[in-house]
Amino acid sequence: MNTCAVVLAGCGRADGAEIQESVSIILHLSRMGVPYQCFAPDSPQAEVINHATGKVTPGGTRNMMVEAARIARGDILPLEKLDPGAYSGVIFAGGFGVAKNLCTFAQGGDKGGAACDVLSDVERVLKGFHAQKKPIGLCCIAPVLAARVLGTRKGGPGVKVTIGKDTVTAEAIATMGATHVPKGVTEAYTDEAQRVVTTPAYMFDAKPHEVY
Repeated sequence: MNTCAVVLAGCGRADGAEIQESVSIILHLSRMGVPYQCFAPDSPQAEVINHATGKVTPGGTRNMMVEAARIARGDILPLEKLDPGAYSGVIFAGGFGVAKNLCTFAQGGDKGGAACDVLSDVERVLKGFHAQKKPIGLCCIAPVLAARVLGTRKGGPGVKVTIGKDTVTAEAIATMGATHVPKGVTEAYTDEAQRVVTTPAYMFDAKPHEVY
């Protein structure tokens, strides 16, 4: 019951979970003596990026859970098996994969930004932990997930989050019916009422130790 769930969106900053953020989460949990279990969707990424060039690999495919297993050292389960009742809290790592794979925030047109769709299992997990008043942690771009799922635009209670000082993303968060609180890279914001903790991480042009 004291085990924390960690949700990853693949492996790699441009198309999956940001590795340094993911490892920092795991290291902090370990240092505090908190057992953890990693999860990821057992499904293909939205696209595959060559991280050496930053370019899309045409026709490339990668499975989010298989890729995230690299970070989890193989100890990973499909997100569909994450039962909020069995864990004490959940933390979502950042990375552009959150905005591409866990939701459509990065997509253009009427499916992107404030009107984005959230993966059904992600929405289920967030609502489940929230309903049980268990803590939810999100870093980097991941706070948009909480803003979209718990924001008043979708009938939620509203939530206060931080993604740093990015005004464009902050405006989208406001449109979702949530509140953005500007914070620095080494800071976090806790919405005590909703039990949601967020931190900017690589939403800044930051150094690895600052993110950690």
